[in-house]
Amino acid sequence: MSIKSTAINNRRYLGNKYKLLPFITKTVNENCDSIDIFADLFAGTGAVSSAFPEKIIITNDILYSNYICNLAWFSPQQFDSLKIKNIIDFYNNLHVSENNYMSENFADTFFSAADCSKIGYIRNDIEQKFVEKNINEREKALLITSLLYAMDRIANTCGHYDAFRQGVTFDKKLELYYPNASNANNAQNRCFNQDINSIAKQIEADLVYLDPPYNSRQYCDAYHLLENVARWKQPEVKGIARKMNRQNLKSDYCTKFAPKTFEELISSLRCKYILLSYNNMSNKGNNRSNAKITDDEILRILGRKGSVQIFSEEYKTFTTGKSDIKGNKERLFLCVCK
Repeated sequence: MSIKSTAINNRRYLGNKYKLLPFITKTVNENCDSIDIFADLFAGTGAVSSAFPEKIIITNDILYSNYICNLAWFSPQQFDSLKIKNIIDFYNNLHVSENNYMSENFADTFFSAADCSKIGYIRNDIEQKFVEKNINEREKALLITSLLYAMDRIANTCGHYDAFRQGVTFDKKLELYYPNASNANNAQNRCFNQDINSIAKQIEADLVYLDPPYNSRQYCDAYHLLENVARWKQPEVKGIARKMNRQNLKSDYCTKFAPKTFEELISSLRCKYILLSYNNMSNKGNNRSNAKITDDEILRILGRKGSVQIFSEEYKTFTTGKSDIKGNKERLFLCVCK
């Protein structure tokens, strides 16, 4: 049995902060004392949380596809690594031709017809194994994570699922890797899948890290297909990109309501430090790219909570391919709460 392994950062994702981890950890280590509980409430792929393995980690994301991956990486529940490897090896050696939800709806779009059949079979099988109690919740999360990362690796896209390229040859085949997760996570780690303004009222932490969407591009639109496969409710899909109904996943942080929603969030947080990632895109791109919260609004809102410092670093962010913004900076707003 020869299975490749994958790390948490091996996934394409808008706004992924993996390359900025040295900047983020340096800022925390030099300016924040006595951090035992680290809360990452717009967790996305979980890359930032992965930089603080010695802490109690709390993650949250409104997308189930991100939540299930964070559960795989950070849950304290024990899993059988050999069992997971054996199942992945079985999936990789499968030859599936049966029709299923994926092949009926997505054949030769983001994936070949053959890979769609295989994705549908694997996702059904993971669900059945869990229902029959052959795998626990963390093992289910690890297998779904392995599948999502495998899909992302070969998807006929430029890193998101707003569209697929027409007339391509599908020369890459689906191959699942073993997620290199740990069985030694902190027993008090917790992962949530809720609206951030709701979860903020339920938790306490020493440091809350916030990485909200900056502009009008909704993450549920960019990652609808991965969300569909992760949830596996098999909804009706429409349009060229075959999108499901995502209305309940839309974020106010991508709309004109962002400043008000952000202010409500900050006022409800119970923590010693707030670390906010927000780049300087306020007036640099087209209307969709421009940041929804101005620097003045950020400073006013955080200033009511405590004293604020700003740290910045030059950074070329991963975009949808339509923007080539010069002089882009990632900024960290550090609020020491009163």
